[in-house]
Amino acid sequence: MSTRDAAAARDAADPLAPFRDRFVLDPAGPVYMDGNSLGRLPRSTVETVARVVTEEWGGELVAAWEHWIDLQQRVGAVVAGLIGAPPGSVTIADSTTVNLYKLATAAASAFPNRRVILTDSDNFPTDRYALEGVARALGKELRVLDVDPVDGITAARLAEAVDDDVALVSFSLVAYRSGALADMAAINDVARSAGAMTLWDLSHAVGSVPIDLTGTGADLAVGCTYKYLNGGPGAPAFLYVRSALQGALHQPIWGWFAHEDQFAFDAEFRPARGIERYLVGTPPILSTAAALPGIAMVAEAGIEAIRRKSIAATEYLVDRYDDVLAPLGVDLGSPRDPQRRGSHIALEHPEGLGISRWLRTAGGVVVDFRSPSTIRVAVAPLYTTYTDIWDAVEAIRSAVNGRRWESAPDDTVVT
Repeated sequence: MSTRDAAAARDAADPLAPFRDRFVLDPAGPVYMDGNSLGRLPRSTVETVARVVTEEWGGELVAAWEHWIDLQQRVGAVVAGLIGAPPGSVTIADSTTVNLYKLATAAASAFPNRRVILTDSDNFPTDRYALEGVARALGKELRVLDVDPVDGITAARLAEAVDDDVALVSFSLVAYRSGALADMAAINDVARSAGAMTLWDLSHAVGSVPIDLTGTGADLAVGCTYKYLNGGPGAPAFLYVRSALQGALHQPIWGWFAHEDQFAFDAEFRPARGIERYLVGTPPILSTAAALPGIAMVAEAGIEAIRRKSIAATEYLVDRYDDVLAPLGVDLGSPRDPQRRGSHIALEHPEGLGISRWLRTAGGVVVDFRSPSTIRVAVAPLYTTYTDIWDAVEAIRSAVNGRRWESAPDDTVVT
C-alpha cells in the first residue's frame, strides 16, 4: 500500500527536486496544486524586476530603450526553444486572446473564398469568443465541433468535418478542462490536406509537454507565459508564425512596433517583413522582463525531463485517485493514458465547487474549479512534490467523506 513515506522517498529521488528551492515558498503555506492557472514566483524574478526598476528605469531612464527595444523578440527566442520553433518565428506580445484574434484574422483573411473557421466545443471559452468575433467581422461562419469532453479533439473528428470551405482550424493542444493532449501532427496533416491553416493555443501545454511546431507543420500558435512558464500574473503572451507565412499574412492591428522602420515615423503604415509585423504598440517592459526568469528556468531544466516528471507524477496522482477517491464516487475526467494528457488531472464531483472552496479556505490545498463539476489538480514538475500529491488527495478524501463542502463559504472565488 502507498504511504506518505513512500511519497517522500520519491521526492528524494526526483532529479528535478533542486529546482523547487528556486521558487518563493512558504513552508507553512498551503499545498499548491494550481500551477496550471498561475505558476509560482521564481526567486530570480524578484531580483530581475528589482534590477530593471532601479538600475534601468531608475538609472538609465529613456536610454534603456537601447536594450529594451528588442526585448520581446529576445524573450520570444527562449520560448521558441521550448516549442520547436526556429529563430525569428516567435515573439512576446499582448495577451493570448489578442494574439489569437490577430493571427486568426490574418489567416482567415488569406482565404477570401473560404467561409468557415473550425474549433471544438471544449476549447477554452475566450478562444471561442475571439474566433466568433473574427468570423463575424469577416463575414464568415464559426463552426464548433462537438467532441468528447474527456478525450478532446482528434484527427478523426476533424476529418469528419473539414472540407474545402474551411479556411482555419483552431484548437488547444492541451484541453483546459480535461487535460487531454491533442495529436498535433495528425491534426495538422488533416487540415493541410484540406488546404486549411492551423492555429494552436499552447497555453496549457508550453512548459509541461514537448511541442514541435516545425516538425508537425503547424502554421500559427499562441500561448500564455504565466502557467507552467511561471511568468507572473497577467504576463505577456507569445505568438508564433511559420517563417514562410510571415510576409504573406496581414494582421489587423497596425501599430508602430510592427512598422518596417518604426522610427521613420512615416505617415503611412508599412508592415515589417519578419515576426515584428505581428507586434502592435509599446511593449510592457517590466512584465516582459519579469517573464524571462521563469521561462529560462524551464529551458534550463529541459522539457524532456519535465515531461518525464509530469508523466510519473500524474500517474501517481491517478493511482491515488483509484485507491482513495474512486470508491467515494469521484470520477476521473482526464484520459487514463499518460501519453494522451498534459500535466493536470480533472476530478469530477457534483459538489466540485464546494469541495474546491473548502480545500482552499480550510483544507490547506489550492486547486481550481471549472464549471459545472471539475476540480483541476495540477502537477507543475519544477516544484510540485509527490508528498504534495499525497496531501492533496488526503484532503479531497476528507472533503468528500465529511461533506465539508457544506461548511465552505459560498463567496470564495476559486480561479
